[in-house]
Amino acid sequence: MFEIAIRDDLKISQDEMIFIAGPCAVESEEQLVETAKFLSRLGVKILRGGAYKPRTSPDNFQGLGEAGLKILASAADQTGMAIVTEVMDTENIGIVSRYSDILQVGSRNSQNFPLLKKLGRQKKPVLLKRGFGNTVDEFINSSRYISRGGNRNIIMVERGIRTFETSTRFTLDVSAVPVIKEMVDYPVLIDPSHPAGKRQLVQPLALAGIGSGSDGLMVEVHPSPESALSDREQQLDFQQFEKLYRTSQSMFSFMRGQTFLEMEKRER
Repeated sequence: MFEIAIRDDLKISQDEMIFIAGPCAVESEEQLVETAKFLSRLGVKILRGGAYKPRTSPDNFQGLGEAGLKILASAADQTGMAIVTEVMDTENIGIVSRYSDILQVGSRNSQNFPLLKKLGRQKKPVLLKRGFGNTVDEFINSSRYISRGGNRNIIMVERGIRTFETSTRFTLDVSAVPVIKEMVDYPVLIDPSHPAGKRQLVQPLALAGIGSGSDGLMVEVHPSPESALSDREQQLDFQQFEKLYRTSQSMFSFMRGQTFLEMEKRER
């Protein structure tokens, strides 16, 4: 059982599917606000978007920095959505905290222990992604670095691990979901975008994640994925995302033992 207060007017719990969506990176105010308004109309309450981007190559788009954070804040003001964005290191915790409701730790920083310790002393919720080379035990221990500092408002995200398989970008470890949920009392989400690497694989992996018992999804969506500055192959367009959103909501309700009639009443 869990309940996390994202803001005074927004809580997440096991009673309702958690949906986090938005582009891989904040590219412009037009791009982000258009996406936020679309997501908000559907009912998505948490907007994702990278202002600081950890990229494998230094030649790739690195994000807009504080300008990106200001765009996220503008989109939130216009839609009422909460924001989650990545904290890259201990030095930018302060600036990201000024704009973001949830502080994200990306896969590459999953074992950045000085960062995790400092986030443990923050009051804002922390979204912790599993490192792509981490075991479940290592992932759990990363969360303990945060909770030891007093912050137990943790959201854990399985986003795929690196294996010998090359047909997908990473291997989505759906078996990790029930294992983690037996070990900690935090929400466990699936990020299907990064392990898929291809947009046509995102929905099957998302539904597999829900089938394994995940509490929700974190999905990349972009108004024009083919022109995105990062992760263009795996981002969904609006039509594709809406299909995934409605299908996954129905499956989640079924998995949690709710009838479709009960779900419709809740949505009204």
